[in-house]
Amino acid sequence: IKLKSAKAITAVPPTAYQQPIIAAPAETAAAAVNEVSGNNEIITSPIVGSFYRAPATDAPPLVEKGSQVQAGDSICIIEAMKIMNKLEAEFPCEIVKILAENGQMVEYGAPLFEVRRK
Repeated sequence: IKLKSAKAITAVPPTAYQQPIIAAPAETAAAAVNEVSGNNEIITSPIVGSFYRAPATDAPPLVEKGSQVQAGDSICIIEAMKIMNKLEAEFPCEIVKILAENGQMVEYGAPLFEVRRK
């Protein structure tokens, strides 16, 4: 582009645009749990965030190994973007094993609990 004004010619340098940066695809997580004993099932994380067993640092855990849980009971909290999301049991069950550590970052689909339906 050239501008002409009172016998002076000014050239405007062309604008250089940066090429978009394309990130390499993230590695997919391996199958979370391959072997589940008996008729046990795995409850997985519905979102990405930090896994917490209790609503506060000084509060008791929502569930322990062996806890009997009813549908709708809160079983853990996943913090995402400073919002505490309570994860509720979808069916009555017994907590067989807790698979995530308190404060651990979890991905979508990460195994949280091994449970046995009632």
